[in-house]
Amino acid sequence: MSQLLNTHQTPPTSLLALIRSLRKNWQLIVQMVKREVLGRYKGSFFGLAWSFFNPILMLTIYTFVFSVVFKAKWGMSNDEDKTQFALTLFVGLIIFNLFSEAINRAPNLILGNVNYVKKVMFPLEILPVVSMGASLFHALISLFVLMAGMIIFNGYISWTTILIPLIFLPLIFLILGMSWIFASLGVYMRDVGQTIGILTSVLMFISPVFYSIDALPPRFQFWMMLNPLSFIIEQARAVLIQGQMPNWDLLSIYTVGSLIFMWCGYAWFQKTRRGFADVL
Repeated sequence: MSQLLNTHQTPPTSLLALIRSLRKNWQLIVQMVKREVLGRYKGSFFGLAWSFFNPILMLTIYTFVFSVVFKAKWGMSNDEDKTQFALTLFVGLIIFNLFSEAINRAPNLILGNVNYVKKVMFPLEILPVVSMGASLFHALISLFVLMAGMIIFNGYISWTTILIPLIFLPLIFLILGMSWIFASLGVYMRDVGQTIGILTSVLMFISPVFYSIDALPPRFQFWMMLNPLSFIIEQARAVLIQGQMPNWDLLSIYTVGSLIFMWCGYAWFQKTRRGFADVL
């Protein structure tokens, strides 16, 4: 009877409760991330090596299509070489793939783990964190490939590269907040998964992944910056490719805003999770 009552109690929604949950379940999160990553390549001949092959393959294809077929440029110079175009493009792909991989999986996190819903003591709130961890692993592999390419083609890596975690941090906050919201909505509205897939496909082309914001007419640049990925992509290119410092003022505002959004997403998930068992 006590377990039945516990399922209908309102779980804690404070930011402090989230921190406590992450700290308490840290080992479980790490184990589940490992299982998630290894399970994705289980049974394949190359195993984890696919995490290296996939970004290199996609980078090659996109670079050929946009720099050779469409003859796209970043506006750096008329004699811009294709390797520099590829490196700049790759930064945008890393950011977008991190976002889209985690967000596309979010609506099915609870639906795909119904057995965890039935376990009263299982911390359901860590499922988006586990998904984020697996996506972040692949992003880090892609960053390693990017830095290797910069050493090969440019002969150096800018010291500002060490600032990239500060660029990724607010994006991680944003993704977690969205993941908690979509994971909850996916239980009650099964069309959410299909809708998110379509929206992320559209987002890929309205984000500065294949082009620079400076290449757009001034009247469109403001609207492009309203895209939550645009600022992160531009700042990542600044520290990785151009060797520049990030815009600290805007980065601070973005970080605080994404942290608040993450808290709101977590609170939404906690308040709506009481009905998961009844729906499933």
